Amino acid sequence: MAEMPAENPKPGGASLSGLTKRSFSLAGHRTSVALEEAFWDVLRDAARAQGVTLSALVAAADAGRDGSIPLASSLRLLALNHALERSAEAAGGVRDAATAAGPGHG
Repeated sequence: MAEMPAENPKPGGASLSGLTKRSFSLAGHRTSVALEEAFWDVLRDAARAQGVTLSALVAAADAGRDGSIPLASSLRLLALNHALERSAEAAGGVRDAATAAGPGHG
């Protein structure tokens, strides 16, 4: 399940539409997914956090959907959930530090 960036008309992988297309082998079939680069960044971070490759993360997302939601939408939701979890962790850390400092210090 190797990730293979698709050809794009602009340098840096972004297409004219602002989407970056990546190709994957999912359940024995090649498929391409086009997402904004910011989503690919968050998905790569989610894959690292889970200790898997981006291809494995995409395959798991594909296997976990019921087919009524497009894969691109499912991946955007996965990225959003990961970003929200990271944000909550960061906020929790800040909140904990403020709580530890005592009243009037947070």
